Amino acid sequence: MEQQLKRVNDKLQQLLRQYRVLQKDNERLNNAVKQYHDKEKEQERQIEELTIRVQVLKMAAMQMDEADKKAFEKKINRYIKEVDKCINYLGE
Repeated sequence: MEQQLKRVNDKLQQLLRQYRVLQKDNERLNNAVKQYHDKEKEQERQIEELTIRVQVLKMAAMQMDEADKKAFEKKINRYIKEVDKCINYLGE
């Protein structure tokens, strides 16, 4: 009976060690996922910025068709509204 208890205890200790290793791996993987998400958000922001630059350059070169002009104007108006909101919040 004592020998069986010792085996159970040994197995329990082994499982606890494995659990700790898995916890560390899980934490490491979660950190990696967070870094990838942060990098993805930064790349999306850069894509949006570059898209706007392309549209501005097209507008400056007058190469935009009517649909592109309207979409560009909508984005500019949206940004202006956001800036106005920020100014209003700062003024309060």
